[in-house]
Amino acid sequence: MSVALKPARAIADLDAGTILATVEIAASPDRVFKALCSEEIADWWGSPDLYQVTRWTGDPRVGGAWRSVGTGADGQAFEVGGEFLEIDPPHRIVHSWKPSWSPESKTIVSYRLQAIDGGTRVTIAHTGFTDPESCASHTNGWERVFAWLVAHIQPKAANGAVFVNRLIGPRPTFPADMSADERTVMTEHAAYWAPLVENGTVIVLGPVGDPAGAYGLGVVRAADGQANAKILAADPAILSGLGFRYETAPMMATRTRY
Repeated sequence: MSVALKPARAIADLDAGTILATVEIAASPDRVFKALCSEEIADWWGSPDLYQVTRWTGDPRVGGAWRSVGTGADGQAFEVGGEFLEIDPPHRIVHSWKPSWSPESKTIVSYRLQAIDGGTRVTIAHTGFTDPESCASHTNGWERVFAWLVAHIQPKAANGAVFVNRLIGPRPTFPADMSADERTVMTEHAAYWAPLVENGTVIVLGPVGDPAGAYGLGVVRAADGQANAKILAADPAILSGLGFRYETAPMMATRTRY
């Protein structure tokens, strides 16, 4: 049975000028931290009907600066920037917030990332508002931002077929006696599959200690056999030409907890 994660919710104390918002996401704290504190922000923060961040730059350390630039639905350019006040990967981010449309206003955004069963709970406190109207507007805005974040990194609902893929090494004694070149390829292989695990394409991934010969196992959710084959064909182990090969078969039925 899958874990029910709570959707985005934001509340404000307009008199105190403070917003609290929270959301639960089916992704690890490391994955969420990267989406919140890297150039990746430009991939998800915004929508064509409102505004979109087109570039993010930053130096994520105490005292380091950050800057987002983008355009509104009307084509008007905007900019938001500030300074990192606290950084504790992947648990906490605190930075100032200075928008170009109101350069005299400065607020503070504090993120807390907490590992929970099924993913990560993200909580923000946005403090320092002196204008109740601006505070109320940003309250609605944080619910939208969290919805964009969830859509960007949370594994998609299960669709298509599930395939069991066995990566067979060049010989039965592999990986006990792998060469330097083979070890390099295995490092590249692991890096290739890592994001597919994070985005939910891969259900299970890892080596299997079969007495007849160890092999790599990847259980993949894909639209069809062709889509699964495309994933396998791009694996650095296959592209290396060192004798690796895949054996694959579709599962006839599946039942998973997540």
